[in-house]
Amino acid sequence: MTLGQLDLAIELLGDEGGGGRALDREAIHETRKALKRLRALVRLLREELGEQQYQREHAILRDAARRLTGARDAEVMVTTLDALLRRHPRKLGRRRPLIELRKLLVAERAAAEHKTLGDRAMRGEVLRELSGLRERAKRWSLPERPGIALVELDLRRIYRDGRKRKRRVARGRGGAHATHAWRKRVKDLRYAAEILGQRPLARRADRLAELLGEEHDLVVLIGLLPPAGRAPFKGKRGKRARKALLKRIARRRRQLRKGALREGERLYGRRPKKFLRRVRRTHARARLRN
Repeated sequence: MTLGQLDLAIELLGDEGGGGRALDREAIHETRKALKRLRALVRLLREELGEQQYQREHAILRDAARRLTGARDAEVMVTTLDALLRRHPRKLGRRRPLIELRKLLVAERAAAEHKTLGDRAMRGEVLRELSGLRERAKRWSLPERPGIALVELDLRRIYRDGRKRKRRVARGRGGAHATHAWRKRVKDLRYAAEILGQRPLARRADRLAELLGEEHDLVVLIGLLPPAGRAPFKGKRGKRARKALLKRIARRRRQLRKGALREGERLYGRRPKKFLRRVRRTHARARLRN
């Protein structure tokens, strides 16, 4: 799996034709997905790889993903605002300052895409790091163990960490930062479940990650809004538009938080030992069917 995902990322980032072509939006998206799967794989093998090698490979994958986030994040901000405008066509969709805000975000998206998609030097650095990781992964020597025994300790760690983050959010501690940290742990579980063929578990984790992701995107959008009195929020009309947008964002965040906590109770309702036993049983049944 590791070699397959590395080959996919290297192929997407590569330029075999030698024409110096720029990446496209879809290639960035698929590369980032491959890197997320790779990080989940490395997390599941943390005990087997050892802490030093785990930290090295995880840092390479994390840094590679960060270098590719600019264009994707700019695109997400446009889609986040669009979703709000569609959700409130009368309260938000007709306001001129918000239409101007969208134009600003679209311009920022274009600039970010130009910078990220055409940066061949950055792409070359990422390719070298991933190629080096691939050579090391070819030499990994993992023992044969029954069922999911090879990854049980790390799967339990991933689940336990997400459960702790959920409790922190439920208690109202840490604010948006705590919610974003929880989302990362939920996505770890989602990809780990996919790797192990636990499709129902992966779907539940994906639903929760989507709720937390939308809430995080709204937080980021708030941080990008120009202050009142600055374009496009000048004058009384601009200030009213900004206030109306923030009001709807706050309402949507409350809805998402409520839904996320409800989904979180379902996903993290078992203690780690019971969770691991359930995954072990479902994995064994799947093996028998196959």
